[in-house]
Amino acid sequence: MASVKQHYDQLLAPCYAWMAGGWDVKIAENRAFFHAHGVRSRGAGTAVDLGAGCGFQSIPLAESGFNVIAVDMNRSLLAQLKKNVGRLPIVAIEDDLLNFRVHAPPTVELIVCMGDTLTHLVSSAQVEKMIGQAFRALAENGRLILHFRDFTRELTGLQRFIPVGSDSRRIFTCFLEYEKDTVKVHDIVYEKSAGRWTLKKSFFRKLRICPRWTEHCLQKAGFDLEVYEVQNAMATIVARKP
Repeated sequence: MASVKQHYDQLLAPCYAWMAGGWDVKIAENRAFFHAHGVRSRGAGTAVDLGAGCGFQSIPLAESGFNVIAVDMNRSLLAQLKKNVGRLPIVAIEDDLLNFRVHAPPTVELIVCMGDTLTHLVSSAQVEKMIGQAFRALAENGRLILHFRDFTRELTGLQRFIPVGSDSRRIFTCFLEYEKDTVKVHDIVYEKSAGRWTLKKSFFRKLRICPRWTEHCLQKAGFDLEVYEVQNAMATIVARKP
């Protein structure tokens, strides 16, 4: 089994924007999301993007007035981010997301952990740790935004085979295998080059995080909840530090 880092390094990073639906599409989606939730800096404050990847969240946040610290452990995805930064105030940091406080100022205005990054943590204890770190790092009235896949409801039979995407040069299929606290994500990618198809495959584990448990952890840490939504097996939670 590959670690999360190995899985991204070896398989996902080169096709990440493609599998997510395309760079322009994801940037537009996040611009709309942040606008709908009134996410805008109160005055050139700092936003921390945990699991920033190639910048789907970081770029819209910088456009909204934040100085962004983009944390990710994949060098290739951060390189893609840097190519699109232009003059936006974004600093890319290659590190584990749980180390974000080392790279951030004493207090920040916003922390986001989106794009299913939260499920990449290895245990519920790490989720609680990250929530506690976020609460301590945020200024008063600062917000934490979580967006992650809800794997608590098990798919069965052929439902576990998920077509991620396909075009004339790539076919990406995912297979899910459920365990007690995790789900094994098997990614199978066929790529065409010089008229020949090549198979790439790898699997890693994602954490099965219950949205209601996450809500409890946020309230236990001291957060007030502003948004709690679970739609199409995706949880969106917006919490504010009083």
